[in-house]
Amino acid sequence: MERHGQVEVFRLLLVCWLVVGPALAQVRHPLPVLWMMPVSSGSGRENLTAAVAPAVRLALQDLKRQPPPLGNYEIQLQLLDSQCDPAKSLKALFDAMWAGPKYLLVFGGVCPSATALIARSLPALNLLQVSFAVASPSLSNRKWYGNLFSTVPSDRVLNQATVKLLQRYKWTRVGIITQDGPRLSEMKKDLMRQLLKAGVQVVSTESFSEDVCSSLRRLKENDVRIIIGQFEEESASEVFCCAYRLNMFGARYQWVVVDGGTSGWRLGWHVSGCTANSLLTAADGSIRLQMRQISNTNTAGVSGRTPQDYQDSYLRELIQEGSKVSPLHAYAYDAMWVAARALSQVMETVKHREKYSSQRNVSVSEEEVQRMLLEAVRQTQFEGVTGPVVFRNGERMTSIELIQFQGSSGVLVGDFSTSTQQLRLMKQLLKFKGPGPARDKTLVLVQWQHVGLLLYSLVSSAAAVTIFITLTVLIFTVTNHKHRLLRSSGGSLDELLLLGVLLSSSSVLISGLDGALLSERTVDILCSVRLWTLSVGHTVGFAVLFTKTWRVYSLCCSVKQTQQQQSRVVLWMFLLDVFVLITWQILDPLRRVVLQHSLQRDSADQDILIRSYSEHCSSTNMELWLTAVYGYKAPLLGLGCFLAWSIRTVQVDHPAVSSKHLALSMFTVTVFSVSGVSGSLLTSHNPPVHFCLTSALILCCNIFTLSWMFGPKFLHVCLSSSEPQQPSELQGEAAEEEEEEEEEKIRLSRLNQQLRSQTAQLDVEIETITMQLCEMSEPAAPELKLHHTTRGQNNAGEGRSVTWTHAAQVCPQDRNSGRKPSSPDGINSPEHMRRRLSVQLPILHHSYLPAVGGVSTSSSSLFGSQDVFVHSNDNFLFT
Repeated sequence: MERHGQVEVFRLLLVCWLVVGPALAQVRHPLPVLWMMPVSSGSGRENLTAAVAPAVRLALQDLKRQPPPLGNYEIQLQLLDSQCDPAKSLKALFDAMWAGPKYLLVFGGVCPSATALIARSLPALNLLQVSFAVASPSLSNRKWYGNLFSTVPSDRVLNQATVKLLQRYKWTRVGIITQDGPRLSEMKKDLMRQLLKAGVQVVSTESFSEDVCSSLRRLKENDVRIIIGQFEEESASEVFCCAYRLNMFGARYQWVVVDGGTSGWRLGWHVSGCTANSLLTAADGSIRLQMRQISNTNTAGVSGRTPQDYQDSYLRELIQEGSKVSPLHAYAYDAMWVAARALSQVMETVKHREKYSSQRNVSVSEEEVQRMLLEAVRQTQFEGVTGPVVFRNGERMTSIELIQFQGSSGVLVGDFSTSTQQLRLMKQLLKFKGPGPARDKTLVLVQWQHVGLLLYSLVSSAAAVTIFITLTVLIFTVTNHKHRLLRSSGGSLDELLLLGVLLSSSSVLISGLDGALLSERTVDILCSVRLWTLSVGHTVGFAVLFTKTWRVYSLCCSVKQTQQQQSRVVLWMFLLDVFVLITWQILDPLRRVVLQHSLQRDSADQDILIRSYSEHCSSTNMELWLTAVYGYKAPLLGLGCFLAWSIRTVQVDHPAVSSKHLALSMFTVTVFSVSGVSGSLLTSHNPPVHFCLTSALILCCNIFTLSWMFGPKFLHVCLSSSEPQQPSELQGEAAEEEEEEEEEKIRLSRLNQQLRSQTAQLDVEIETITMQLCEMSEPAAPELKLHHTTRGQNNAGEGRSVTWTHAAQVCPQDRNSGRKPSSPDGINSPEHMRRRLSVQLPILHHSYLPAVGGVSTSSSSLFGSQDVFVHSNDNFLFT
């Protein structure tokens, strides 16, 4: 009986458990959460709350179906109207905290200004906030907003992706156009900080509210090619309409739109002045950086739903309520899961600690609960409908999509991972309007103008040949210095002339060296070496020619000049040149100077400019030093030309002293020197042309000088027979005697020409006096006898004389007729005929005198001088 009663009791208890147990299992612990959203006082705010409410309800429904421990708790949302006003939202928060119950977490927060104020006060209130709409870069500061988390990526990651894209294509010069607004202005400031850190130049930043075209026009004036646009979706059509009007599209421009949105463009809506095709043309090729709205995987997440299943459920709920789609609904769904998982995890931890603590009646403080809740959110990691939900430093790690507008639709061409900071581009899908990515500016190609290897080799070879010829002539001169021809022409002066040719030719080898292959110190030394070799070589060579020319000129003018005086001319010219060069080298030495030339547009590509650089040797006061050098060399060159012109017709029997070749050499040095200076100044900006021109002038001058000064000597020595050897003392005396004889011969030749000129003048005066005597009417005219003797040379060089003697009655009277001589009746009388012949025959004799070797015809123009006549008895004798 007793045992039967026990069985009945057990049955009763089992029935009670089967009936009451499931009901007890359905008991869920409430978790109060504040939902802060703008519900009133603003157009569009109610729509935002209504658009995300279905996603939040779906999350709460899915949470109820989860197994313990997550299924043991129920999120109870208390709506808090922030009105997007910081002061009102803060007051509403304090009122809710005062009225109770005890809230552990704040959900939501859309307005940046209100969210920033609430987030600053969360640590003091022991609260944590999980948002799904906050993306302002300023809220990423963990020092101020350490209790704020958001499932939507921050705008900072959009800017990071933008910088990575610019670096990938090496765009270092951009312009930014931003729509007015607090969020986009904050985004622009963060972008400029990141661009500055990455070394990207921001040429211009423009903001617009209404007049977009003015902002774009300023970007075009600054030659901005890479344009970063930050504007809302509604303004995209207006922006690209202005871009089409200003022709800011195509191969030369690249648009990168960074707006942080999640939906595609709707071009062509509510825009006047542009057709849909125009907008599509302007936007074609542009790249848009946007957040991934929903995951593209087909696997179920933490809620048991696939992303596509969730989206279909959300759209069904939205259609029932008649609200618009919000781009943030998926982030709101995942944010609710973040809050629920963190709260349930902390509650389970608190329960476990209170139940199994060694001390009874132990309670966890609010500060401890806040720290555990904060750590739980940081450690959140699950697969949501928007992708993996992971936080790092309070920011959501996600992927940024790169969508390129191609034709009339967007194509996914790459993505940027915020966790790895890696940009992945699918180059096979990227399409640019030109042959490649657009340039960030007009391409300026740097071109160094220098002497090419081929040109330097050719010119150096010519210089080497000139140096070889000069050395050969120098060796020939030194070897045959005992030859009479070389001794009479001044052997030491010839050697100095050859030394000057060697120095000037060696300067060509130095001037063509490429300074880019040498150190700066070496180039400076080479600049000075080239100046010294060219200047000293020119001075020595010219001084020798000047001395030789002056020597011939002085002999023609019967001016005695010793060898010592001739050597002083060379010495003084050399010392003057060395003095100027030393002063130049000490006070203002030559340095390597890089010259920047003007920009030139490439004929093949109008978008390419060529900036040429060249280097040359220069000093601070280059013009002053060049003026000093040219100032004393130019008069000497002019004087040398004058002397050469004066001796051009001097006939010298000895081939060693050829006035014609000497004059030609002097003219050659002068002409090539003036041409070299002019060409050097005109072509200094073009090193190849400058090197080629100056080198050609220097080498041609040297070759001509060698040909005219040493060519005849070389041939004469080679063709002439060898002379008998004499002792050295006798050779020296013979050389001096030959030189004196040659000088005396030149002097006598010049004196002979002067005397012949005087002879012609005396003939004319004799004729004049004879005419005057004939015209005198005297009764008894004496008989005059004129003796005229002329000496000349025949073709063989032997002296010969032509003597003409005439004795006549100058003015006889006609005794038979008794008429005067001037009477017309006796004009043809024998007396008058004899008188006319006495006057005309000397004139005829003077005219034919050059033909028989007498006075040159050129001397007959000297009619005005008065000379001495010698009267002996009745005759005039002129010698």
